[in-house]
Amino acid sequence: MNLKQTLDFLSELKSNNNRDWFHQNKERYDAIKSWLLDLLAKLIPEIAKFDPSVALIVPKDCIFRIYRDVRFSNDKSPYKTHLGAFISKTGRKGNHPGYYIHFEPGQSFLAGGVYMPPPELLKAVRNEIWFNTDEFKSIITHPDFLKYFGGLDDFNKLSRPPKGYTADWPDVELVKYRSYVVMHNLSDEIIFEQDPDVFALPVFRAMYPLNVFLMRARENLGGG
Repeated sequence: MNLKQTLDFLSELKSNNNRDWFHQNKERYDAIKSWLLDLLAKLIPEIAKFDPSVALIVPKDCIFRIYRDVRFSNDKSPYKTHLGAFISKTGRKGNHPGYYIHFEPGQSFLAGGVYMPPPELLKAVRNEIWFNTDEFKSIITHPDFLKYFGGLDDFNKLSRPPKGYTADWPDVELVKYRSYVVMHNLSDEIIFEQDPDVFALPVFRAMYPLNVFLMRARENLGGG
């Protein structure tokens, strides 16, 4: 199993998103899942060399299910058409800062940070930025950070300052985010030509200082 076979499977699944097709191709999916577990088993100890917080997590706790929760969705397609895994202190759960890898035909990417944190954690992050503004700015303007991410992802960003912050603060834009995440897109050509540790580890290393900052906010909240 390799990445091209994985993306071919996902492309076929997108055109045949039904239980009959999936069951007929279950062995292919099982082989892909096994490949992804092996990939994570290689990536986790490499990430742990610069981020020891992930050293004890196991691959199976990082992978997201391919089965969709359709209970509250108008789209009743039973399967996701991508593969995703989140490497953090507690794997895919727990709102810890971490490292996300996403495989999807034409739309693969790497990401990190904290996505849609609960209100108390979001407030803690904003307070951490308030009290350590220069440090935070130095992280998001570092050449390696800008090389891979360009800046924080501003999807769903507030148009007005959140409660407790005034519009006349020069750095008020930094606390308008609802998620503190970064993203680095991957072309199919890159992931076909390079081993995952080659294209993923430099990106994850560049986002590590952001994750350290976000983790400190969490720890100050009492959620280490």
